[in-house]
Amino acid sequence: MKYIKGSGGGGKKQESRKPIRDPDNLNSRQFATIQDLISEGEIEGFATASKENLTKGTTAYENASLKDVFLDDTPILNANASSSSPAETDFNFQDVTFKSKFGTANQTAMSGIPAETRSPTGVNVTVTTSAPVTRQVTNTDVDAVIITLTWPQIQIFKDNGDILGDTIDYKIQVQYNGGGFNDIISTSVTGRTADAFAKDHRIEITGSFPVDFRVIRVTADSTSATTVNSFQFTSIQEVIDNSSTYANSAYVALRLDSKQFNSIPARRYRIRGIKVRIPAAGANNSGTPTVDLQTGRIIYPDGYVFNGVMGAATYTNCPAMCLLDLLTNTRYGLGDHIIDSNLDLFSFVAASKFANELVDDGTGSGSQEARFSCNVNIQSPKEAFAAINDLAGVMRCMPIWSAGAVTISQDKPTTASYLFNLANVGETGFAYQGSSLKQRHSVISVSYFNMDSSEVDFEVVEDATAISKIGTVVKQVKAFACTSRNQAARLGRAILFAEQNESEVINFTTSIDAGIVVRPNNVIEVNDPVRAGARRGGRVVSATTTAITIDSISQTDVPALGDSPTLSVILSDGTVETKSITAINNSVLTLDSALSSAPNANAPYLLSSTSLQTQLFRVITVEEQDDINYLITALSYVEGKYAFIENGTALPARTVSLLNVRTNPPSNLTISEQTIAINNIARSKLIVDWQPVDGASQYQVNYKYENGNFVSQVVTSTDFELLDTPIGRYTFEVFSFNASGLISANKTTKIFDAVGKTAIPEDVTGLTIEPINEQFVRLRFDQAVSVDVLHGGRVYCRHTNQTGGAATFQSAQDVVEAIAGNATDVIAPALAGTYLLKFQDDGGRFSANAASVSISTVEIFDSITVKTDREDTDGTPYNGTKSNLTFDSSLGGLKLTDPTANTTGTYDFVETLDLGGTFSLQLKRHFQGVGFYAGDEFDNRTENIDTWTDFDGTIANEVNAKLSVRTSTDMSSYGDFNDFANGTFKARGFQFRITISTTDSAQNLNLQQAGYSAVMPSRTEQSAVIASGSGAKAVTFTAPFFVGTSGLGNLNSFLPAVNISPQNMASGDYFELSSISGTGFTVHFKNSSNASIDRNFTYSAVGFGKGG
Repeated sequence: MKYIKGSGGGGKKQESRKPIRDPDNLNSRQFATIQDLISEGEIEGFATASKENLTKGTTAYENASLKDVFLDDTPILNANASSSSPAETDFNFQDVTFKSKFGTANQTAMSGIPAETRSPTGVNVTVTTSAPVTRQVTNTDVDAVIITLTWPQIQIFKDNGDILGDTIDYKIQVQYNGGGFNDIISTSVTGRTADAFAKDHRIEITGSFPVDFRVIRVTADSTSATTVNSFQFTSIQEVIDNSSTYANSAYVALRLDSKQFNSIPARRYRIRGIKVRIPAAGANNSGTPTVDLQTGRIIYPDGYVFNGVMGAATYTNCPAMCLLDLLTNTRYGLGDHIIDSNLDLFSFVAASKFANELVDDGTGSGSQEARFSCNVNIQSPKEAFAAINDLAGVMRCMPIWSAGAVTISQDKPTTASYLFNLANVGETGFAYQGSSLKQRHSVISVSYFNMDSSEVDFEVVEDATAISKIGTVVKQVKAFACTSRNQAARLGRAILFAEQNESEVINFTTSIDAGIVVRPNNVIEVNDPVRAGARRGGRVVSATTTAITIDSISQTDVPALGDSPTLSVILSDGTVETKSITAINNSVLTLDSALSSAPNANAPYLLSSTSLQTQLFRVITVEEQDDINYLITALSYVEGKYAFIENGTALPARTVSLLNVRTNPPSNLTISEQTIAINNIARSKLIVDWQPVDGASQYQVNYKYENGNFVSQVVTSTDFELLDTPIGRYTFEVFSFNASGLISANKTTKIFDAVGKTAIPEDVTGLTIEPINEQFVRLRFDQAVSVDVLHGGRVYCRHTNQTGGAATFQSAQDVVEAIAGNATDVIAPALAGTYLLKFQDDGGRFSANAASVSISTVEIFDSITVKTDREDTDGTPYNGTKSNLTFDSSLGGLKLTDPTANTTGTYDFVETLDLGGTFSLQLKRHFQGVGFYAGDEFDNRTENIDTWTDFDGTIANEVNAKLSVRTSTDMSSYGDFNDFANGTFKARGFQFRITISTTDSAQNLNLQQAGYSAVMPSRTEQSAVIASGSGAKAVTFTAPFFVGTSGLGNLNSFLPAVNISPQNMASGDYFELSSISGTGFTVHFKNSSNASIDRNFTYSAVGFGKGG
């Protein structure tokens, strides 16, 4: 027997189970397809994909594009998601289909975009496994069909109360023109729904008509009332797609799930816009511009030279290239009216270079950005003029029609292109007009599109100085095409700067030569003497490339060389060049380097310097008034504003007028005291000098004596004199006045102690001595400078037998009476020792130091006889070499040995004269002889009687004797013998010869005396000033003196007399003279302590002969 036991009454009660219900997760959804036209084409594409350098058409490109598609300001794909494989969670929206076209000329139509849809055709037939449902489409215009399937419910009811979902598999097949069915969709529906759930399938038609569509249920039909999963083929809808390609238009299509949006969302697309042409490869292999992938900035190679050829279109945000595209595009621009030949392409490229230069981006990180970028979506029509100016304004440009072409002139750093002064403007000169303070602002609020927030933002720029003057006056400005905060800030700073510093307008007329050259936006230089306070311009009179002769030099304020002057001039080709001035000679200005070409006569020029510069203006308009005159209107221009606007660099100082600038007080103030002669009376005065002050028209001198009151005097020169000044202290103050009469804020002060006529005279200088004869010498010296010596003073000349330091003025006595103070020489007795000279002024005051000159000997000879040679008085007369000559002791002379055999004979002197060196020597002949007949009888005469000149035999005139000399400089090589009676010869060695000859064999000559005398004249050599140095100074004569030889008066028997004339000796100074020779001497200057000193001196040497 079995027992069934319960769990026991004491156990726990089991809890009841809750039924399971699957979520109702099948809901019908609607999808909306939207097409947006985003730009004219061709565009570069979407910004992120472009920056990542992805290839269009790839999955990565399509994914990256979704980062730039914003639905209600939210991107479809997060910016930090991977473009190649984004995670599901990186998407902010699901089931979004996105397609894009970039606006090429040959793009195809976008598929899947219906242009026309017909109302659905109801089918409403339940599809079972045994009864598929088929419908046919015969309309050949249909591109696709939409088949709608509906499930009334999908639920499984369990006995335990659970309600579960189910899975139903099904297929859709298509058959083209009866060719048999093929599966095109095999799918299923999984989930639970308690109400109707509909699902659409779009099926593209790719074959021929008719087309049959069949829906097949794969899952077995439900046979239980608790399983509800039947579905119906509800309807079929024919779709005709849009076949338009929209060439040259960039557009996108979005298919959105209504489940995620209550309404059609706002869409925004971040793209890189229209491709535009950029410059092609440059001239002379200067490189090809490229575009920065990240920023769109054009990068120009260093040294790039544009050759006039534009390259292919590419993306860039360069405003110059965007403007060029607008002007030349035939679809949306002015290309039907303007082509490249109508444009100055070089001006566009120049503006592009400036716009694409890198500047600080203002973030403080040190990063940079292009100076000007153009990022704009122009969505509404604009007048051409307005559109052009808007784009030109992005890069601070002005479009100009000039010489048959459109050019753009940019506000950028530039040098002046023309010069104006009163010489090349109309008679009315220059007129000025400024802006009212009411028209100026102190705060600029610049609106720009912030790419980070995708909204319009505001950058506020303030001028603290302007706020302090006019308060907070705000101006609202829209930065067209600007997406950079710092570009907006630079615009605001530029506006503030222009209002505060470039608000003055100048007007003037000029002639046709300037009017046809100057163009709007050119920078010009102006010198207006009325405003500047000085004429610093005119016309060229004549010129070379390095020297310019200017006009009206007396009226022109030519700046001093110390003021760093420059000259700007218009050259023959119309350009302006500026050069520094290095020399000023009246109206001729010498330049530091050559100009490119010589200016024409009458070319305008301007002068500038540190203290006064020209005015700069930027031309606004040039208006032709008649056939000759043009009216130019220009706005003030500050050359340093660009660095100030972009990075806050301080503006360079520029002084354009001296009228409101107080001049500096004079510098280098010097005061000197002079004694002057008025009516031959010496009077003292003070002279105050100073350097001229640029821009000063006159000066005011205040002076006082001791503690007296100041006396004022205005002068126009740069010096001031005060006459008859007593001894004492004087105080001087000097001010300067500018051209408008404003006195300098400061003064230059100097104190001077006047000594009057109490100052002792200067020392005698330039003292030299020269012998006159054996009795007198002439002392020469520089004329006195002191007026009270020249007028009423004296020159005292004293002598002492002492030399060196022992010779003093006090120990010397007057050698002549004192002479007039204006004398420059004195003749004194020739005495050995020292001569000392001092000046004495009209008040009896002597020079502090005496000038001295010493002479070692007073023996002065005009010449010396070096040698006298007599052949007839030698121990053996005529003991030299004889040829056909004989000494006849009975006659006491030299004669021809036998005239009948040899009518000529010679005799060479015994000794050669050797001077020991080459010198000039005076030779004098000594001859005495008598002709005679050898036999004074007829029988002794053998010549033809017809030739006799006498018969008595008492006259013998047919005989003669000559003395000849030949010379040598080396005592070995001699020249030919030359006859002489007396003469001067220059040599070392001398050889002498006597020649006796007869033309009558009966006649002979008795040469009783024969010889010569050799004389050397005296010579004086005087020197220029010589510095002795701090020791013994060896001095070499210019030419040696003859001092004798061992055979001629003994060596050093004729030493020259040397006289030393010191020039800057102090009290107690002296000198020692030694080593006197024929070639020089040694002098040693010492002070009273016998220490060597350096002194200046001259010397005179008197000796004999001139060697060399």
